[in-house]
Amino acid sequence: MALTVAILGQPNVGKSTLFNRLVGKKIAIVDDTPGATRDRRIHPAHLQDLSFDLVDTAGLQQEKSNIFRERLRVQTQMAIQQSDLLLFLFDAKIGVTPTDILFMDLLRKSGKPIILVGNKSESKKSNSGFYEAWKLGSGDPCAISAEHGLGLSDLRDALAKAIEKNQVQSYPQKEQKVSTPLHIAIVGRPNVGKSTLVNTMLGEERLLTGPESGITRDAISVDLIWHHRKIKIHDTAGLRRKTRIQEKLEKLSGADTLRAIRFAEVVVLVLDITAAFEKQDLQIADLVIREGRAMVIVFNKSDKVQNDKEQLALLSKKCEHLLPQVRGLRSLEISGKYGKNLDKLMENIEKAHRAWNQRLSTGKLNRWLQKTQMQHLPPAILGRRIKIKYISQTKIRPPFFKISCSQPDAIPQSYLRYLTNKLREDFNLLGTPIRISIIKNRNPFTSAKN
Repeated sequence: MALTVAILGQPNVGKSTLFNRLVGKKIAIVDDTPGATRDRRIHPAHLQDLSFDLVDTAGLQQEKSNIFRERLRVQTQMAIQQSDLLLFLFDAKIGVTPTDILFMDLLRKSGKPIILVGNKSESKKSNSGFYEAWKLGSGDPCAISAEHGLGLSDLRDALAKAIEKNQVQSYPQKEQKVSTPLHIAIVGRPNVGKSTLVNTMLGEERLLTGPESGITRDAISVDLIWHHRKIKIHDTAGLRRKTRIQEKLEKLSGADTLRAIRFAEVVVLVLDITAAFEKQDLQIADLVIREGRAMVIVFNKSDKVQNDKEQLALLSKKCEHLLPQVRGLRSLEISGKYGKNLDKLMENIEKAHRAWNQRLSTGKLNRWLQKTQMQHLPPAILGRRIKIKYISQTKIRPPFFKISCSQPDAIPQSYLRYLTNKLREDFNLLGTPIRISIIKNRNPFTSAKN
């Protein structure tokens, strides 16, 4: 097992900035607004020759009156329990506060080794606040600037010293090769139950949930083994209409969600079964289709409706009508809260992924093309019938086909839709975005010289 290091501290001391610096990617949302981070995020990190798993956490807050803050506190305590080393960040410009002293007592009770880190130490003005850290009684603090990358060598030495002193394994042990994980993005409007669904799939309260909308801000990645298949699930923030987005943090969350969609292989669009196919639902679905991702639609909160089978039949019919560009889209009703139909959901994800990755031989495609044209001839333009001579698949993920014909500019969209739908039906590409490019027949004699 690799060493696990958690970054802890009050809000707005630079935890996510340090996390991004050590991970080497800007994957955690960073903003001046306190409390930007809510869910704990785990990612492999490196600091010179040291390798470890790094945990970004929500800011420790003293108040217990707010239920939402208490849920954040529980998530942070879970991160402490599951970590081997704790990095306690404080703002070197401000110095040690009474709240820092209280939370240092909390960290000591965990029995885990603690490294004090004074962040924002890029200027001489921060010296007075930095020296206050000795009264915390946890050894020499490290002065760093996560934003500018200063002092990281001292932090590396402190980590190495703590590793040696506590005999913690700092390098990941070699493991057997495993298959590349299937990347799944869970998307939808706010408060449709995305994080609850992921928690139920994991079998633990890994992500922060609650009745409030907009709890999730970062796109959080979690690992799951489902029937011996390695899966990486990306829980995302709810997408609202752009006209309703006012706060900068929500804009950053939306950009994070879009990035998760682009890097996913299968996107699960979660709809509230009691209010499905609102305008924003269709816009999200259209975005996923334009990005060329495989998609499965789930109607969540089925425990709140009666006659859910009749409701599902109506919604499936509505889905075919509202999303004709991906005919045969896989859809099912689930209950993320109670785990209903999760096996069926994973089966549909696997089928959608196989169709999205399918490659067809050129011979099979051209035999199909001859048969398909016999059933429905291409139209005639100004007395000349369009001749389609050749088809081949040039790409997968999603399937991309190239068709050679005599009049590429004249072929109508209706006939292209006919070919696209026949490809879906005959080769089991249901619900998969299909791309078709039309090129002109090549005359081998036009370039020949006398």
